[in-house]
Amino acid sequence: MALLALIFPGQGSQEVGMGREAFKASAVARAVFEAADRALGWSLSQVCFEGPEEELRRTEIQQPALLTTSMALLRGFEAEAGPLKVDYLGGHSLGEYSALVASGAMKFEDAVRTVHARGRFMQEAVAEGQGAMAAVMGCGPEIVREACEKVAHQRGEIVSPANYNSPQQTVIAGEAAAVSAACEMARELGAKRVVPLNVSAPFHCEMMAPAARQLRSELEGVAFGAMAPPVVTNVEAKPNDDPSRIAEILVRQVTAPVRFTEMIASMKELGVTHFLEVGAGRVLSGLLARIDRRGQRANLSQWGDVEDVREFLVS
Repeated sequence: MALLALIFPGQGSQEVGMGREAFKASAVARAVFEAADRALGWSLSQVCFEGPEEELRRTEIQQPALLTTSMALLRGFEAEAGPLKVDYLGGHSLGEYSALVASGAMKFEDAVRTVHARGRFMQEAVAEGQGAMAAVMGCGPEIVREACEKVAHQRGEIVSPANYNSPQQTVIAGEAAAVSAACEMARELGAKRVVPLNVSAPFHCEMMAPAARQLRSELEGVAFGAMAPPVVTNVEAKPNDDPSRIAEILVRQVTAPVRFTEMIASMKELGVTHFLEVGAGRVLSGLLARIDRRGQRANLSQWGDVEDVREFLVS
């Protein structure tokens, strides 16, 4: 029996113009963007459609922009093609909020306001230049963990895995000098390539602890409802369908690594056969191809994908 999982992208998938065609073509998608604009009190839709790119890249803008684009595409598609029968949901970092909205656990307007604040908390947690992130490729995650642990012990500084993206790609984060040293150590241990990432802060490491504390307070004002289907979380890489656990999981997510490889493995163990990435870009589909080359996957990244997605779901 075929089972379907929806997965939602996080930061780095944004592009100027995202969601614009859906806004023009679908009244339901347009209503999602308009709801986001009202919730924030300023025109997020204009930044999505027209930029400038520098503004869209700002963490506090990028997070609600990606969430809104994902939900506009999903709701617009459902209005066009009918409700999707989804068995599991998941997202990469910020994408977990999109998954929670899709599950019914979180109201869209609450999610938009929360991720706008989350982005600001994460940006302000570490002064510019103090932190860094880098992608370590061509080796297993155990080598990356070993490199980070050795450097952290030797230097007494923060550096750790931040995103387990695929069996051969792990992103690390921490203090800038420690990240550089861990990259060198990973090369010595067998990594084929390391790539410094152009990011505004070192996400998913202990340097984000101030942001986690602020997010905890922010989430106290959010009401979480019943979840259907369950969300496979970044922190635990297994399904959660208990609304009472959501806030704590989201707080832990800020400093914990994104276990994307394990999330996909968990979904496959649960019987998922088809993955649909919903939102800007195709980053997660690329990672899926590296995790499971034979897996069935498709993208709803723009309105022009609607017919292809229809055919994918029929297949």
